[in-house]
Amino acid sequence: MMHKYKNSEAKSCLIDKHIVFLGDSRIRQLFYSFIKIINPQIKEEGNKHGNIPFEDKSASIKVDFLWYPEVNGSMRQRIKSWTEGSVAKPHIIVAGAATWSIKIHNGSNEALTQYKINITSIAPLLEKLAKSSDVYWILQDPVYEDMLSESRKMITNEKIDAYNEAAVRILNSSSRNSKAKVKVFSVSKLIAQETIMKSSDGLHLPESSRDMNAMILMNVYCNKIMKPIDGSCCQPQPPLTLIQKLAFCFFTLSIIGYFVISLIHRNNYRKNKSCTDLEIGEEKKPTINTPSVSTLEMLLHCFCKLGLIMTYFYLCDRANLFMKENKFYTHSSFFIPIVYILVLGVFYTENTKEMFIVLFGIATLLFCFAL
Repeated sequence: MMHKYKNSEAKSCLIDKHIVFLGDSRIRQLFYSFIKIINPQIKEEGNKHGNIPFEDKSASIKVDFLWYPEVNGSMRQRIKSWTEGSVAKPHIIVAGAATWSIKIHNGSNEALTQYKINITSIAPLLEKLAKSSDVYWILQDPVYEDMLSESRKMITNEKIDAYNEAAVRILNSSSRNSKAKVKVFSVSKLIAQETIMKSSDGLHLPESSRDMNAMILMNVYCNKIMKPIDGSCCQPQPPLTLIQKLAFCFFTLSIIGYFVISLIHRNNYRKNKSCTDLEIGEEKKPTINTPSVSTLEMLLHCFCKLGLIMTYFYLCDRANLFMKENKFYTHSSFFIPIVYILVLGVFYTENTKEMFIVLFGIATLLFCFAL
């Protein structure tokens, strides 16, 4: 689930932070969508092919866009200056570029080879930065080839895929044996596949898609800090609480105890039945009678069922094994169904014992949902 951050929440998360967007015009658009979360009044002004600063003095937030349309020596030198300590390191670095290399070199294979060499040279620097900062590499979005101008016709989806594959392979290989990793941001590519048809020029994403990418980026960084209730998409797996550990041990012991007592009880029943048959000296036909169940065995059996139910709800609601949807708890949504069932129970007079069991089961399920 993705949390929609308000500007006050974004400022609280990014207070005293320095964020740098490094790349081409697509990164510039992501930069504008990102700072609009902090200050919705910002307009896209300034030199399109130059550096663009932004600062929110109330929260001491500094966000810079640095114009580096190609992965080349200039970009490497900028990144190297952060690793050497001569310049203060940004807390968040968002980088990505490729379409300019395709355009300037007319989509040649030599340009792709040089791109691989250049990104290989900056990968260790990005990895070094990732030890103290959050580093994101934005994969290139697909284009809508039918809408591209003549000067951009060489930018094809086939070329973009080749550049993306090279970036993923090199960045993943450089961080394979390292704890700190450069995070490859691929969600923008997936969004663009569905929305690029709405682009005004076939190259840049529509505003709604850019805003979604910026909000996802905000979730990736801020969810682990702000921990919003409806922002579970990018939070790390929460550790088991003491209550969860105790409950797990209790239900596990209940299941083991139930099977042990059940096995002992049934073995004793068979032995007693065999001895009785031998004393009588007659061969009796097998009967369908089952051994009587003790109170302790019934209690453990109920605990086993409750443990399985609680495990199911934990996997669905607390673990990241299944897709989640936005769910909000309110007192009315919890108590109205209970009151409704209780009212029905008042008028339901037949077989009250079974009705009590049904009501107890429904109440237990509603309680688990509320947790």
